Amino acid sequence: MITARQSRAARALLGWNQETLADKALVSLTALKRVESESGLGVHESTRDQVRRALEEAGIVLLNSDQGEGVMIVRKDRQRQTVRA
Repeated sequence: MITARQSRAARALLGWNQETLADKALVSLTALKRVESESGLGVHESTRDQVRRALEEAGIVLLNSDQGEGVMIVRKDRQRQTVRA
């Protein structure tokens, strides 16, 4: 599951605004704002999933551990090198 913080951090790494992510995830801007809200607004799990998939397709890796959560970006050329190896 993607958290509000992860979504905002991933957008920052990609240089995307909310409109861009909403467009790429095929969700409404209102739905994305709910995903990124810290106020506990209800969000359909399918919406979170679409946002997660759009970010992952752009090279974002979501990190979750007992110590916290985070994101990192993997360069496309590195992904290709890993596949070839």
